[in-house]
Amino acid sequence: MVYLESEAQYKEWKDTGKVVFLFSADWCRDCQLIKPFMPEIETEFDDFTFVYVDRDKFIDICIENDIFGIPSFIVYSHGTELGRFVSKDSKTKEEIESFLQSL
Repeated sequence: MVYLESEAQYKEWKDTGKVVFLFSADWCRDCQLIKPFMPEIETEFDDFTFVYVDRDKFIDICIENDIFGIPSFIVYSHGTELGRFVSKDSKTKEEIESFLQSL
């Protein structure tokens, strides 16, 4: 998992590659629940770059993308949004895999 470091980097990744943005925060209990199995998901879907977006550091990006609950996912391929799994609900490994398989 790569950690987002700037808004410019967000725009670059969004526009130039196949990327899964994971909107999260260290204090989020539901976000911590998915942490142990995310490496397996990254391995399974290795054609995507997985990018961790800290909700507190990048609140403007969250607002622009209507991310009001975490953990949430938005997937892009070369500037085109392929899908989003956005809600305040906790997510299981199976739900995340199913979402990514549906793209």
